[in-house]
Amino acid sequence: MLEVKDLHVTVEGSEILKGLNLTLKAGEVHAIMGPNGAGKSTLSAVIAGKEGYEVTSGSITFKGRDVLEMDVEERAQAGLLLGFQYPVEIPGVKNIYLLKAALNAQRKARGEDEIPAPEFMKLVKEQLAAMKMDPSFLQRAVNEGFSGGEKKRNEILQMLVLQPKLVMLDEIDSGLDIDAMRVVAQGINSLRDPERGILIVTHYQRLLEHVEPDVVHVLVDGRIAKTGDKQLAYDLEARGYDWVLEESAA
Repeated sequence: MLEVKDLHVTVEGSEILKGLNLTLKAGEVHAIMGPNGAGKSTLSAVIAGKEGYEVTSGSITFKGRDVLEMDVEERAQAGLLLGFQYPVEIPGVKNIYLLKAALNAQRKARGEDEIPAPEFMKLVKEQLAAMKMDPSFLQRAVNEGFSGGEKKRNEILQMLVLQPKLVMLDEIDSGLDIDAMRVVAQGINSLRDPERGILIVTHYQRLLEHVEPDVVHVLVDGRIAKTGDKQLAYDLEARGYDWVLEESAA
């Protein structure tokens, strides 16, 4: 589904990713862990098409398509969706309008008619309940005045409505209390599907207690230094990153 080959990325003249390789198959959940500054968030941002990142060499393909040749809108229409570590506030734009506009843009790209209003409201209310969010959130401006946990739930709500093919979550667990963590994890688990890939960037093993990854990667200095199963996340929790750094330097 997703293949990243020898990816080199610079930000403001500094090389952040230094030949990163990653293959994610449909149906898999991959977690990317690593120390601060290793390039974890850079990877998801580049795949999504966020501005400010320069790809100097390498390739990214999604279901056989060259991602780097696609506009941000095309990536979203193709089914790529990034959940932000720091979701932005959009004053003046109600949550319900954003959700409906985004969903209809996807449907239009697939050659489908706009979703009928009753069907849309039924869908959104079901997903609101799943995320334990009050219906009043629909009438509020996107993320404006939301707590950190509410913003993260809102990110997952968007994914539940839009049903992307590739879900990317950039430290979705940061700032969540235990209850919010469980709700967010339930939302992520409900997105698991044989036709969908999920890429989770996280610092902490605690999210992975609720969302069990198929593959865990450790990113060190712009490259994946170690790959394993869920046990690797437990090892990192217990031993930190020093042993991986030592292995990668050897």
